[in-house]
Amino acid sequence: MTNMEICFATRSSPGCPNEDAVVAGADFAAVLDGATAEPDTDSGCRHGVRWYATELAGLLGCSLASDSHRTRPLTEVLYDACANLAQAHVDSCDLTNSCSPTATVAIVRASARSVEYLVLGDATVALRLSTGEVQAVTDDRILKFDDLPWKSLRNYRNVPDGFWVAGSNPQAAQHAVVGTVSTADVDQIALFSDGAARLVSLYGWKWSELIEVLDTRGPAEVIALTRATERESPQQADGKRHDDATAALCSLGSPRSVGSSRTSAKP
Repeated sequence: MTNMEICFATRSSPGCPNEDAVVAGADFAAVLDGATAEPDTDSGCRHGVRWYATELAGLLGCSLASDSHRTRPLTEVLYDACANLAQAHVDSCDLTNSCSPTATVAIVRASARSVEYLVLGDATVALRLSTGEVQAVTDDRILKFDDLPWKSLRNYRNVPDGFWVAGSNPQAAQHAVVGTVSTADVDQIALFSDGAARLVSLYGWKWSELIEVLDTRGPAEVIALTRATERESPQQADGKRHDDATAALCSLGSPRSVGSSRTSAKP
């Protein structure tokens, strides 16, 4: 086990409940993004998306913090969390409904030897290496369905040749993007829900620039800059002016003070 210095911020889309969730411990962090429910559609679940994301975050946190689970693959940890959450509301909700609540997931876990990561759905884990290079890992399988109407996505969710997110079928965890990097090669790890990655995905920033601001000015400032850019930019094709946004920064090695270690690449 190795210790990380972790800071994070999460903000809802203005005027809406926050369907993102974040959980962290001494050597792990996880960011989840509940998939906004389709309008005028019965999901079969009486709890809702926010409940699903926060409950799944809690189950993941319990497992990741447990010594008995420390060496288990992240896919197994996520599988069990999804299975246990499904069991918790199977008697009250229709989990066979294709619109049942789901969430994207990004997890990192560090040890003295390695940093493990898992990404399921359109979240991102970005690693700033000791060389200064940034490697971003994003599960972009949903992008090939960008041209489809929102309601059509249910037909491609958690099926072969579709895209995968955490939901009532725990098998989705086995389709996550996973990897391992030597701890000695990693300086920092950042986790973003898609709403906190918009400066890169929609507005032309580089991942290195985004992590620079995250490091020097903090996660709340990343979200504030995102909101300002959203307000100043044309409406997106998906109709979302804003989105829930969560950003987390995990630093290895010597403790840092936000704003003291580097100069921001963006104003």
